[in-house]
Amino acid sequence: MYRMLIVDDEEIITDGLADIFGKLNLDLDIYKAYSGQEALELLNRTRVDVVLSDICMPGMDGLELMETIRLNWPQCKIVFLTGHNDFNYVYQAIQEPDVQYVLKNEGYPKLIAAVERALKELEEALRANDLIRRSKEQLDTLETLAHGDYFRNLLFHDVLFERELEEDFRRLQIPLDASMPILIGLGSVTSGGSVERSPTYVDRRETALAVKFLAEAFLAERTSSIGFIDRYGDLIWLIQPKRWSGSEWTDAFAQTVMFLEGTFELVQQSCLESLDASVAVTLCGEAFAWEGLPAMYDKMRRYQHDRTGDGTRMVQKVFPSEESAPSATILNRSLRDKFEALAVHLEAGRREEFMGLFDDLTEPAAYEHERGDPNMTELCYTVALVLLSYINRWEIREIGSFGLMKLEDYRSWREAFGYLKGVADVLFSLRKSGEQKRAAGVIEKICSFIEQNLSEDLSLVRLADEFHFNPSYLSRLFKQERGVNLSDYMDELRIRKAKELLKREELKIAEVGGLIGYEMPQSFTRFFKKWTGLTPQEYRTVRLSRDGAQ
Repeated sequence: MYRMLIVDDEEIITDGLADIFGKLNLDLDIYKAYSGQEALELLNRTRVDVVLSDICMPGMDGLELMETIRLNWPQCKIVFLTGHNDFNYVYQAIQEPDVQYVLKNEGYPKLIAAVERALKELEEALRANDLIRRSKEQLDTLETLAHGDYFRNLLFHDVLFERELEEDFRRLQIPLDASMPILIGLGSVTSGGSVERSPTYVDRRETALAVKFLAEAFLAERTSSIGFIDRYGDLIWLIQPKRWSGSEWTDAFAQTVMFLEGTFELVQQSCLESLDASVAVTLCGEAFAWEGLPAMYDKMRRYQHDRTGDGTRMVQKVFPSEESAPSATILNRSLRDKFEALAVHLEAGRREEFMGLFDDLTEPAAYEHERGDPNMTELCYTVALVLLSYINRWEIREIGSFGLMKLEDYRSWREAFGYLKGVADVLFSLRKSGEQKRAAGVIEKICSFIEQNLSEDLSLVRLADEFHFNPSYLSRLFKQERGVNLSDYMDELRIRKAKELLKREELKIAEVGGLIGYEMPQSFTRFFKKWTGLTPQEYRTVRLSRDGAQ
């Protein structure tokens, strides 16, 4: 879903336009701002795709606002709406790319058409056919392979000294600064695939690399980045802002985190439309030093595993300073490839691939070998260790693990492997139910937060900041768990609260509005009448007369 911000210093125009566009079937989340400064505050907190703004406003005008938009959100489309006929304003506006200009007296159809045109341009950009074509041409480049091997090594070993990193970066033509901290992003790619078969290793690799290059095309304007695939088939991005100076690097990294959160939402949408692939993204919320790379990577993998819900189109943030459970133990790299593949499938939650490989390894052995065969003993206990490692690493208490080391008690290999397959099936089911329980728990916390802060800013952006999710994912998760839109839930809660407060005669109508988050009495009156058919004063009069009659 795209986000549109409406900006005008006249409240009646802003609210009226929001109502008009809210009734259209344009797949838009609509935000409002009553000044350029208020719009700027929102743009510094979240991505906006279309800005519909008055060009002539007191304080910060539309053209000044446009400069900030161009800096922070280069993909954003701008539609200027004004009755101002000063040629200089018009000339400056039309010189900019992705900017449209509509006069207020041209009417709503012209304005709606301009917004629809902006949305169409966004959709065409997200399809990114040219980006996909160019990405596939680079799939097997030596540079890509070299970068991947190098950084996979850094993830599992102590990071080199700064001067050694600098030399390596120079020789491998890595566009990152070894003297500055970094940000890391972790992306888990799920391909839609075909109905006839599950995606193969090559399918998944090609999809992951296409996602890598597509994302880097989006990131290139604001950042320097390197993307590669880790041992589990997930994508890793190491990222730095392109521009900073002296002591300002802290601000540059903070702004880059905001840019990444919004941009990866666009990447997710483009991946769905262009590649039929979904990407769950975990971002580091703060910059950290290179020597912290292995520990931060392990921490982010844990957060990715313990994600809330199914993770589809999720962008969550992890902070290096936050306490977390102990880092996941890295799997023993001496295992043969087939056992490591089992571990990778279990780790990634790929039930079908795990079970298919499990059957390939164990079904022939279960019937063709004698009970005391030492090779079969090694095979059986190695598979058991894969399961036991997963149980211990993620501290799964719902299933007993003692039987995994007592496989000699079974009368045949068939029974032993049947037991192991049953354990694996339970682990996959527990993972799915854990995602659902965490989703329900987060939604309960969100509802409690809303009830306790009804008089404050409860915009989707504020809630997303509070709970460390991107706005789109939070909105979808709430609808999925509660069956209603988050905005409708808050409106119903505000109406119930307003009705309770209106019973208290000592409270003025304006005070009641303020207690449920409406600073402007007119806005509260419009909201209340829309839901009840009565103004607040009319409702109070009717209610008090009814109570008096009783």
